[in-house]
Amino acid sequence: MWIGFLDRLLDHFVQTGDLQVTMPDGGRHRYGDGTAPRISISFKDPSLPARMIRNPHLALGEGYMDGGLTIENDDLRGLLTLAMTNLARQRPPIWWQRPLIGLRRSLRFVQQFNPVGRARANVAHHYDLSGKLYDPFLDEDRQYSCAYFRHPDDTLEQAQINKKHHIAGKLLLKSGMRVLDIGCGWGGMGLTLARDYGVRVVGVTLSREQHALARARAEAAGLSDRVDFRLMDYREVSGTFDRIVSVGMFEHVGVPHFREYFNHLNRMLAPDGVALIHTIGRATPPGCTSPWITKYIFPGGYVPAMSETIAAVEKENLFATDVEIWRLHYAETLKHWHDRFIANIDTARALYDDRFCRMWRFYLIASELSFRLNRQVVFQFQLAHRQDAVPLTRDYLYDTASTSRLRHAAE
Repeated sequence: MWIGFLDRLLDHFVQTGDLQVTMPDGGRHRYGDGTAPRISISFKDPSLPARMIRNPHLALGEGYMDGGLTIENDDLRGLLTLAMTNLARQRPPIWWQRPLIGLRRSLRFVQQFNPVGRARANVAHHYDLSGKLYDPFLDEDRQYSCAYFRHPDDTLEQAQINKKHHIAGKLLLKSGMRVLDIGCGWGGMGLTLARDYGVRVVGVTLSREQHALARARAEAAGLSDRVDFRLMDYREVSGTFDRIVSVGMFEHVGVPHFREYFNHLNRMLAPDGVALIHTIGRATPPGCTSPWITKYIFPGGYVPAMSETIAAVEKENLFATDVEIWRLHYAETLKHWHDRFIANIDTARALYDDRFCRMWRFYLIASELSFRLNRQVVFQFQLAHRQDAVPLTRDYLYDTASTSRLRHAAE
């Protein structure tokens, strides 16, 4: 019975490309219009067809991780390209999928409810993995967010330097300013701002691993007197700051907390201050997080639409002084990360196991293709209390001094 339902589902979903499927009973089926990509898969796990019917987004990833679904030549990129290309066609769901989709949407607020205790647990799930996992595929500064490729031949290291200084330019920093870094990660942004721009930084993270390494890096760099990394939730920070920066953290806030987030930002930002929020975004109306991503990668996470983000900004009486959209920069970043991960996959396998390696590979490729094929982008929101807090044009970002500083930082 389940194989029949799966046959109907795939026939409805796969309109372009060529998908050949061997079912658990040995039956072979073909879907699509015969064009590339041409992918052959086999269902080895008899329970997988039923799980695909109930929740295809979750079951596909689990099937690959567990070995219940195999791909000829292990062409995961080809399979996910085929899947996302067809997903982008947005055909109406089959009748039995509609209540399941409705249920996912109705649970969105519950899954993204992130009070302080739950937020800590969610962060630990991903960011408190062994530091040895991240070393082989991130750049030397451990920037775990979208890089900025000013030129097609930029290395990952150069593109991450570009990103940090582009953001610093939007913050309009002056020596001695007090800066809050919300979601400071392993400290790279805070250390760069303190070292290259002469500011004092308070960085906050909920990850014990990140906090420990960030503090060690500050001490090693002789910047402990100018950079204060704290293991705490941004909602617990007191005081005001001349500048606030947050890179790759807003995706973990959750829709129920959008106004709370900007309310705290409003409270902490000085009257003439400037904030820069860098976040993955969706170039579509509000939606739901993939259940596979929620379960295995980023529990409580959500990629926001611009409409729901700006609505929260407006309600907290902040000025959006600039909004910039990066389109394919994160796709290129993720491609670099994937290639480095594969080149050093024995390190991950020694730390965890083959299942973890398949999970991480699925995560990196699916994320990359979401930017290439599924209308994911990066938003940079520059915010202020006053509309005259920043210059009238963007020329200040591209002056000769800024270019010289960027070139010097790369040397």
